[in-house]
Amino acid sequence: MTISDLQRNIPPSAPGSAAEAGTPLGRFLAGAQWADGLSAEELRQLEREIVVRRIAAGGFVCRKGEPVEHWIGVFDGVVKMSNLSASGKLTTLTGVPTGGWFGEGSLLKTEPRRYDIVALRDSRIAYMPRATFFRLLDTNLRFNRFLLTQLNERLGQFILLVESERLHEPDARVARSLGALFNPVLYPGIGRQLQLSQEEIGLLAGVSRQRVNQALQVLEKAGLLQVDYGGVTVMDLPGLQRFGA
Repeated sequence: MTISDLQRNIPPSAPGSAAEAGTPLGRFLAGAQWADGLSAEELRQLEREIVVRRIAAGGFVCRKGEPVEHWIGVFDGVVKMSNLSASGKLTTLTGVPTGGWFGEGSLLKTEPRRYDIVALRDSRIAYMPRATFFRLLDTNLRFNRFLLTQLNERLGQFILLVESERLHEPDARVARSLGALFNPVLYPGIGRQLQLSQEEIGLLAGVSRQRVNQALQVLEKAGLLQVDYGGVTVMDLPGLQRFGA
């Protein structure tokens, strides 16, 4: 099955539609941290240039080895960043929930993408063209500062994930994987509650659904989170992020 089989384009907003007019894409862009300070006309231009696609659960948002032509945002849903080795071993690097943007490193380096991005559930994904990304980079100081902060935060996130993978038991890996999704810098406004199934958590943490269930019980007893129907509510984010240290 090809990517086109899994994706259905949603036409961009009509020219002249404003973010403040209440279009879903306009509201999404106006609420993005990197768009802070953009004028109404700049937001309207972004609406015209960005394309939103629906990606079915299990479908590819983008694939390893492809040319990098977009900066990508999760309009709605959850995706995972993963790699498949030549021997067939799958490694999940991290997850990106609603409101997260990724791929700036590959765009800046002008290299083929080094990982697959797969939707964990039916998701809507925003694709900002390369030309739009570099126009913002060349003309907007706040956008530059946002990217510096995001790259620095992402580096710290991956260092912690490598540490967790190599040093920690499954309970801690589940805790760290969940903690990464509630990062207030990378995903501002995510709140304390996230709809995420135990199977999806297992895919992010690299453990079985049954083992996730055990880990969530441990973390709930420790007062770090509350297990809800179809999701979790974080009660102690710093504790969750430090669990097992």
